Amino acid sequence: MKRDAFAACHPVVNFLYFLLVIGCSMFVMHPIFLCLSVVGGMAYYVYLKGRKAWKTSLRLMLPVFLLTAVLNPLFSHEGTTLLTYLPSGNPLTLESILYGLGAGAMLVCVINWFSCYQEVMTSDKFIYLFGRIIPSLSLVLSMVLRFVPKFRIQIEQVSQAQKCIGRDVSNGTILEKSRHGMKILSIMTTWALENSVDTADSMRSRGYGLRGRVNYALFRFDGRDRFLCGLCAVLGLVVVAGIATKTVFFRYYPAPMMNPLTAWSLLVYLCYGALCLLPLLLNVIEDLKWHYLKSKI
Repeated sequence: MKRDAFAACHPVVNFLYFLLVIGCSMFVMHPIFLCLSVVGGMAYYVYLKGRKAWKTSLRLMLPVFLLTAVLNPLFSHEGTTLLTYLPSGNPLTLESILYGLGAGAMLVCVINWFSCYQEVMTSDKFIYLFGRIIPSLSLVLSMVLRFVPKFRIQIEQVSQAQKCIGRDVSNGTILEKSRHGMKILSIMTTWALENSVDTADSMRSRGYGLRGRVNYALFRFDGRDRFLCGLCAVLGLVVVAGIATKTVFFRYYPAPMMNPLTAWSLLVYLCYGALCLLPLLLNVIEDLKWHYLKSKI
């Protein structure tokens, strides 16, 4: 991950931001909201991961989008705009296609933002926020979030080691491949159990969760954090108010219906777009400032 100015902010700012964008992406299927969320989330993820982000998009996000967009018209036949009839005899409607595209875009948004969340919200930040409130649950969630990438790295190492001695899942007959796969699974299960026991013993020896335990904090809530926290709160309130008052809405069934474009709805769109692009804008400003300072040396 490259140097990220937004990740250097206080954990409260990071958590509040992702709470707003992920919540809106999951529960609002307005086409303009989905487009803004896809653009903002993908741009930030590309900034964080570079070329790897494009590989993830082609391997995971694009198939998820296409699969959702295709499956919904096959199983949902609601809507008033009949296009044609499927070979099974069921109607194919415009509304079911639009809803499938919206659902696919929503899943892509959620995957994008959670990928960014995983890069920005480290286990240290999560424990800092919730360690005193829910110490046991915060430790479990932190371990779960860390476990997936660690498990993937470990299973690659084990597979490479087994492949060197001819016991990988790509060697031998089908029965032998199955035995090799079970061997790798057994190794990984043992590793996961031992790792969890070691982590639990380590945290217990440090007095984690005990009353009166002092927590060392690496994070300071400075003026920039206060500004960003207030900005996220204001933008989020405008967006939530626009959704709650039905200023922005989109209905898929029984016929597509969208709110008219007014000054208030345009303000809501602008606020949500600014919210989605906030990390990228912050990084661009910091990069420009850095290059300017370098040019003065």
